[in-house]
Amino acid sequence: MDDLLREFLTESAEHLDTVDAELVRFEQDPNNQTILRNIFRLVHTIKGTCGFLGLPRLEALAHAAETLMGQFRDGMPVTGPAVSLILVTLDRLKAILGDLEATGTEPTGSDDDLIGALEVMASAPIAPAAPAPAPEIKLPDPVIRELKPGEVTLEDLERAFMEAEGPDPFDAPVAAAPEPVAPQPVALAPEPEAPAPMPVRAAEAPVTEAPAKSADAPAASDGEGAIAKVQTIRVNVDTLEHLMTMVSELVLTRNQLLEIARRHDDSTYKVPLQRLSHVTAELQEGVMKTRMQPIGNAWQKLPRVVRDLSSELGKQIELVMSGAETELDRQVLEVIKDPLTHMVRNSADHGIESSADRKASGKPVRGTIRLSAYHEGGTITIEIADDGKGLDLAAIRRKAVERKVASQAEVERMTDAQVAKFIFHPGFSTAAAITSVSGRGVGMDVVKTNIELIGGVIDINTQLGRGTTFTIKIPLTLAIIAALIVKAGEQRFAVPQVAVLELVRVDKATAQKVERINGSPVLRLRERLLPIVTLTGVLGQDQAADAVDSGFVVVAQVGRQRFGILVDEVFHTEEIVVKPMSSKLRHLPLFAGNTILGDGAVVLIVDPNGIAQQVSQGSQSGAIPVEAEVEEIEAADAKSTLLVFKGGAGSFKAVPLSLVTRLEEIESAKVEWVGGRPLIQYRGRLMPLVPADPSIEIRSSGTQALVVFSDGERAMGLVVDEIVDIVEERLDVEIAAERSDLIGSAVLRGRATEIINIAHFLPLAYDDWARGPKKPVKHSSTLLLVDDSAFFRDMLSPVLKAAGYSVITAASADEAVATLLSNGRVDVVVCDLEMPGRSGFDLVGAMRKVEGRVASLPVIGLSGTIGAEAIERARTLGIADLVAKFDRSGLISALAELDAPSLAAVAAAA
Repeated sequence: MDDLLREFLTESAEHLDTVDAELVRFEQDPNNQTILRNIFRLVHTIKGTCGFLGLPRLEALAHAAETLMGQFRDGMPVTGPAVSLILVTLDRLKAILGDLEATGTEPTGSDDDLIGALEVMASAPIAPAAPAPAPEIKLPDPVIRELKPGEVTLEDLERAFMEAEGPDPFDAPVAAAPEPVAPQPVALAPEPEAPAPMPVRAAEAPVTEAPAKSADAPAASDGEGAIAKVQTIRVNVDTLEHLMTMVSELVLTRNQLLEIARRHDDSTYKVPLQRLSHVTAELQEGVMKTRMQPIGNAWQKLPRVVRDLSSELGKQIELVMSGAETELDRQVLEVIKDPLTHMVRNSADHGIESSADRKASGKPVRGTIRLSAYHEGGTITIEIADDGKGLDLAAIRRKAVERKVASQAEVERMTDAQVAKFIFHPGFSTAAAITSVSGRGVGMDVVKTNIELIGGVIDINTQLGRGTTFTIKIPLTLAIIAALIVKAGEQRFAVPQVAVLELVRVDKATAQKVERINGSPVLRLRERLLPIVTLTGVLGQDQAADAVDSGFVVVAQVGRQRFGILVDEVFHTEEIVVKPMSSKLRHLPLFAGNTILGDGAVVLIVDPNGIAQQVSQGSQSGAIPVEAEVEEIEAADAKSTLLVFKGGAGSFKAVPLSLVTRLEEIESAKVEWVGGRPLIQYRGRLMPLVPADPSIEIRSSGTQALVVFSDGERAMGLVVDEIVDIVEERLDVEIAAERSDLIGSAVLRGRATEIINIAHFLPLAYDDWARGPKKPVKHSSTLLLVDDSAFFRDMLSPVLKAAGYSVITAASADEAVATLLSNGRVDVVVCDLEMPGRSGFDLVGAMRKVEGRVASLPVIGLSGTIGAEAIERARTLGIADLVAKFDRSGLISALAELDAPSLAAVAAAA
C-alpha cells in the first residue's frame, strides 16, 4: 500500500468519525448551519478524493449521501429516518474502507440499495410546497460585495480547479484531498468572500500531512484563519513509544547525576547539571504531552450509540458529557473505549425506564445519562450515572441464589454494595428476555476485567427509583511524577506528592506527639484527630512498640479522607518514572507501581488510595486476602463509627462519632458553678456541662473527661467517667430503652453498650436548642439604640448583643441623626419615644425627611406608657412597633418580626 492511499484511509476514517458525531448533533439542532457546512464539506472532501484515486464504489456512496445533505442545506426538513439513512451509509463507507485497508484494493459489491434509498429520499421533498419559506434564506443576498482587484468568483475558481491537472504525481493528490473544500460554500450565498482564499492556502501548503483534519474544527471561522492553524504532522506511535522510553532513561540518568552531586561538594558541575535538569524536565513534559489524549476521543462515538439505542428501545435519552478535556495515557484510552461504550449501552437498556414508566413515576420523560471525568488524588475518575430505576437488588439476590453464586444465608448477610457487585459475575443477568442490546450476561464481567487489566477499580452506587452511578478509578500506569522519597524500616518508598498535604515531626519530647485510643495511634493536628498507619505495619512487618512514638508523619488526603503515614526518615522529592506493577502483584492495593531511584535502587510507589482503605478498616495487617479485604471494605459501608466511654457505675455508653466535635480533658479546678449549673470557659465562651448519667459527679480534683458537642457557636460538654475507644461496627440496637436519655443497647466489641440519645441532653444545656437559636438576624445587622438614660442603654445593650446585633448607642435625637448620616451600616433603630428635648417622635420625623437609605430604616419605639395617641402617631410616622420600655422579651420579639425581607430592603436601598 503506497503512502498516498494510507494517508487517504487515515484521514477518511477521521472524517467519518467526525461526521458521525456531528450528524447526531445536527439532528438535535437542525437549524445550525455551521454544523451542516462542516458535515457537507467533509463528505465532499471524501467524495472528491475517492474520484481522484479511482475508487468508484466509495465515490458513488459519498455522492449520494452528499446529495441528500445538499437537500438539508436547501431547506428540506431534517427527519430521523433521513439521518438514520445517512448514518447507515457512513457505516457502509467505514466497512469498505476497512476492506480497502486490509487488501489494498476497493472490494467489489453493489450499494444500489443504499444509493437508491438516498436518491428517493433526496427527491421526495421536492414535490411538497412545505419549503415555501425557502426564499427567505436569500435575505442575506445583499451582503454580496463586488470583487476586489485580483479576486475571482467562486464559479471561476471551481471551474479552474476541475479543469486543472496536478503538477506532479506527489503534489497533485495531496492537494486534491483538501481542494474540494472550495465547492462547498458555492451554494451558500451569505458567505461568498470567506471560502475564496481557502484553495489558495491549501495549495501553498501541499506538504502538510493532515490539513483536512485540522480544518474541521474551525470550519465556521474565516477560511484564511482556519487554514493558518494547520500545524500537524502524523507520527508513528512506535516512534513516540521509543521516544518516551528514551526520555524515561534520561530522567533516570539525570536522577543518578543529581544523587552523585548531593554526595560530593565539587561545585564545578552544578551549573551545567542544573541546566541539564531543566532541559530534561522540559523535554519530559513535551514528550508526555504527545502520549496524553483527551478522554473525549473515547467518547466520540457515544452520542451515536445513545441515539441509535433511543430509536431501537423507543426511549427518550439524553447524553450529557463533562470533563472531555481530561487527559490520560493513550494506551489507557484505548483499553477503556469498549468498557465505556458497553456501560453506556447498559445504562440506556437496563437503567433508563420507558417514557410511560418515567411519566407514571413523576420523572421527566427524557432520561439522562451523565458521563464525567476528572483527576482525583493521583488517579483519573470516570463516572457513568443515569437517573433511571436503579438496580433491583432483590432480583439480584434471587438470581445469585438461583445460579448458586452464593447461598441464601450468605446473600441475607451481605450489604447492598456487596450484592450489587454480583452483576460483574460472568453470565449474570436479571433481564427477563435476551435482546440485541443486552441480556446474555457477558458484558459487565468483561468491563471489570478490562479495567483491572490497567490496574483500575470499578464501584457501584445505586438507589432504587433514583438511578445508578458507576465509578471507575484508573491508577497511575506509565508516567513521570513528583514523589516524596521516605524510609520505613529498612526499605525506601515513594509517596506521590499529589496526595501529600504536609509533613509533621513527632516525638515524645515535642509538642506534636502520637497519642493512642485503645492502642491505635492518632495524631492531634490542629484540633483534629488524625488516624495514623505505619508502612511497616501495613506490610505486616514486625516493629518495636515504641517505634510509633517518633518519626515523621506524612499527612495525606484521598477524597475527603485525611490520614497520616508514619515513616522513619524523609529524604527528598524526586521526579520518578512510574512502572506498572507486575501482573502477579497488581492485586496488591497498597502500591501503584515501582521505580528506579538515582542510586539504582528499585523502590515501591505507595498508593494513597490503598492506604486509605487500610485506614478505613482500622487494620495494620497487610496479609488480608484481596477478596476478603474488598468484602470488608464493602461491609464498612454499612458500619457506624462510635465513640465508646464509661458513664455511671462503670457502664459502657456510646454515641455516633460524627456528632462529636472534640474530646477534652480539663482540670477540675476550671469548672465554675453559676446558678447551680456547672460551666467552663471554653474558647472565649461559657460552655455548660451536663453529666452523661445522673450518677456521675463532676470531680473536684484531677482531670475531668468531656465529650464536646457544638452547633454553630453553641457548645455543650457531656461529662463522662472515661473515654474508652473509637469503634467501627454495624450498629444493631437489640433492646430499645424506655429512658429518654438512651436509644437502646447494642453489642460493641463483645460488650453490652448503651447508645445514648444526644437529643435528650442538648435541651439540658440550652432550653431552646431544639428550637434553634433565638437570634433573629444575621450577625452583620447593626442596631442604633437611642435613649437619654445611660442606665437603660447599659441595660439593653447586652440583651441586644446577645440577640446577635452589633449595637451603637446615642444619648439624644441630635446625636442619633448625626450617627445615621455618618454611619451607613445601621440596619434598624430602637429609640425611646419620651426623651426630653427632641423626643423619639421628632427623631423619626427627621429620619423620614432625609433622602436615601435613612428614610426607610425600620424603627421600634420604647415607651413607658402606650396610649391611643402614641399608637396613632407611630402609625403616621411608620414606626414598626411599640414596646414597653422594661419588656426585654417583647423587644426581642419585635425585632424578630423585622425579618430578613425588611433588612434586605434596607440593604438594597443602600
